[in-house]
Amino acid sequence: MWWYWIIGGLALAAIELATPGGFFVIFFAIAAIVVGSLALAGFVQAAWLQWLLFSVVALVGLGLFRKPLLGRMGLGGATEMDTLVGEVAIATSSMQPGEHGRAELRGSGWSARNVDTLSLAIGQRCRVVAVQGLMLDLRQE
Repeated sequence: MWWYWIIGGLALAAIELATPGGFFVIFFAIAAIVVGSLALAGFVQAAWLQWLLFSVVALVGLGLFRKPLLGRMGLGGATEMDTLVGEVAIATSSMQPGEHGRAELRGSGWSARNVDTLSLAIGQRCRVVAVQGLMLDLRQE
């Protein structure tokens, strides 16, 4: 029945609008509406073919259009970790050039690495120049 597909597609679109999923469910909503429209027009009558078409349209749309859509909406760019670059951290252990230690940033302790040519002292302000995993790369401010 074609109208099940249409109602299902509209319900999936409502779920996409209600959740911060990042454009995932919308492709399944579009696929359901496409299958419902094709069933209404009489192009696709067999249930197995409708399910196959639904799966193919949803997965192809997801694979081809999700990443460009996220980029266009400005949601696929910097992660929260990338926003730490340029922040000021406080060294909580002394670090010679190239050594690992600890630093405090935004009220949390972090593993840190001194990538500067100068030593960092305890309590010294440092600039985050890169984030590699959970490790901050620091230079003197």
